[in-house]
Amino acid sequence: MIKVLIVDDQAMIREGFAALLAAQPDIVVVGDAENGTDAVTASRRLDPDVVLMDVRMPVMDGLTATERILAGPPGVRQPKVLILTTFDLDDYVFGALRAGASGFVLKDARAAELVHAVRVVASGDALLAPSITRRLIADYATRGRPDPRNAAALGELTPRETDVLRLVAHGRSNQEIATDLVLAEQTVKTHVSRMLTKLGLRDRAQAVVFAYESGLVRPGS
Repeated sequence: MIKVLIVDDQAMIREGFAALLAAQPDIVVVGDAENGTDAVTASRRLDPDVVLMDVRMPVMDGLTATERILAGPPGVRQPKVLILTTFDLDDYVFGALRAGASGFVLKDARAAELVHAVRVVASGDALLAPSITRRLIADYATRGRPDPRNAAALGELTPRETDVLRLVAHGRSNQEIATDLVLAEQTVKTHVSRMLTKLGLRDRAQAVVFAYESGLVRPGS
């Protein structure tokens, strides 16, 4: 069962999402919280697999809460964080990824899309729709030069792993990468796993940020 914690300052949204997710045979809602502070406490107490996290909340915002949830304590399994957002929150996309979020879901998404998003991040993958990736690229274009520390870390990758990282940064799925590089999809999954391990990254969402910060991929490329 996938254990979910719902965090939003609007009771109607929490209750609506809870009813939808609880109706799924493989998902159980273990609790909810109305602000980031309560979310951090609830996450440590309830040990969810996925935290559905709103961004704009009183007391503590969702980005700060995400950072604190994923920062520790050491040795304790951390949940995946799925950010609840709307298209007018572009400024938060880059910050949420840097905070460790594994993906985004729109508050007005269809029921099937929300359920799919929870299952995807629970499985250990990231959920980065092309629209979100475009916003990340546009946001990064306004930021400074690549981080030389990340650029140096690229030297740890094999040429094929570098190719895979580049395509991940462009929002390609494993199946699409397999087609582009003429590889078996399982081989692509292996390359992705090794690439993430070598770079010390949690998932594909962090890989996208790394690719841009290292200079491997540049806006418009």
